[in-house]
Amino acid sequence: MRKLACAFALLASPVLATELQIQIEGEGANGTVTIDLLEEVAPGHVARISELAEEGAYDGVVFHRVIDGFMAQTGDVQFGKMGGDMRRAGMGGSDKPNLAAEFSDVPFDRGVVGMARAQSPDSANSQFFIMFDAGHFLNGDYTVVGRVTDGMDVVDAIKRGEGRNGAVIGQPDVMTSVTVTD
Repeated sequence: MRKLACAFALLASPVLATELQIQIEGEGANGTVTIDLLEEVAPGHVARISELAEEGAYDGVVFHRVIDGFMAQTGDVQFGKMGGDMRRAGMGGSDKPNLAAEFSDVPFDRGVVGMARAQSPDSANSQFFIMFDAGHFLNGDYTVVGRVTDGMDVVDAIKRGEGRNGAVIGQPDVMTSVTVTD
């Protein structure tokens, strides 16, 4: 009976994406990045990213915060669209509710993708970041959602920001298309 209940639970749960393909264009990066989404590590966050990608919400969103040797942040579907007021990029999210933290023991190594959040651990919404290098001080405090499996050279070329906060000056690189694949 228990096996039957587990089988029904699997059938009732939504099928999650396994990969994201992100096309990036700009002064720095031009190419495709493939991310393996870790639905077994952070099912709620992976479902949100997949949902927003399928809706086209990430298309046209810029990398607004890029810190050399650390990470590139994007995903502000509210204020981060190319052509918008870039001074507000990074201050928004989606119209969906914030997500409860799904912390894991997966370390923040080079190529790992994590969810950005405010001070509250349960404030992640749509923004995410890709690690240029290891950032183990983030371990256990931010949700890991995936890993770059192809195109890390494209990530490495993303236009860097300036100053301590990594704000991108001028024309930022943009995710022209974000596609969910099985």
